[in-house]
Amino acid sequence: MQGSARRRPFPAAAPGSSPPAGPLYPGRHGSVKAEDTFKPSPFHLDLWFYFTLQNWVLDFGRPIAMIILPLEWFPLNKPSAGDYFHMAYNVITPFLLLKLIERSPKTLPRSMVYVSIITFVMGASIHLVGDSVNHRLIFSGYQHHLSVRENPIIRNLKPETLIDSFELLYYYDEYLGHSMWYIPFFLILFIYFTGCFTPAAGQSRMPAAALLLVGPSSLYYWYLVTEGQIFILFIFTFFAMLALVLHQRRKGLALDSNGLFLFYSFIITLLLIALWVGWLWNDKILRKKYPGVIYIPEPWAFYTLHMSSLHPARGSA
Repeated sequence: MQGSARRRPFPAAAPGSSPPAGPLYPGRHGSVKAEDTFKPSPFHLDLWFYFTLQNWVLDFGRPIAMIILPLEWFPLNKPSAGDYFHMAYNVITPFLLLKLIERSPKTLPRSMVYVSIITFVMGASIHLVGDSVNHRLIFSGYQHHLSVRENPIIRNLKPETLIDSFELLYYYDEYLGHSMWYIPFFLILFIYFTGCFTPAAGQSRMPAAALLLVGPSSLYYWYLVTEGQIFILFIFTFFAMLALVLHQRRKGLALDSNGLFLFYSFIITLLLIALWVGWLWNDKILRKKYPGVIYIPEPWAFYTLHMSSLHPARGSA
């Protein structure tokens, strides 16, 4: 009687058979979390606040810190304050992205997330080195609104192969580094965005905290897109998000507060980019550096062109 009263909660698996898939085996690929039922997720105020704050301080603020702090504190042959900001950004940002993915109510592809984070860190680290040298060249009179070979401090270098080395450095900074940094960055945001849908109409609204953060977040994305010269990547991501919203709406699903925050941030960013381009539309010098159909000047190119008098070259310091 005692033995028969014991209940076996699960049937024994046959010899050689695989364990059943489900919540009991969360490590199996393709398993479904119990939350994968479009359960609305509360607004992640802490993560979005930290994310916005560190973007402004560690990314946007790093070249500013390098310029305003006394040169004697950070000699030109040593890492600058901006470099230390960049190092902190390369550690904190992937951590916050992983925490954001963890809070998604939907199971997301882990392998893609891991590869994206690894590529992100590598690209941001490549950019750290190239950007450090390129920004420190400002102290020697380097002008970002000109190409490498057109810069007065570069074109007279001897032997001329040194110019090729600086062009290689520029390539690592502006092309390879940016690509390996920003492509996985926007990919992770889009992967997270795919889980930001809910069937509850009452959950499809932004709290007051989100409304306060959407402005600073959008302004940072404007800087990211214009300075990083990644408008194609940004607009492709935005259209993919828009297509997903329209597709999910046909199923009766709407964005939750986190999805709305991200989506509205991208919309406002697009408007800011349009205003920026319209303001500098007739700038002939910037037009020369950014030829072609897509004309989006970099803020630092605008700075060295129109505000260089505020920051004279200090190569002799």
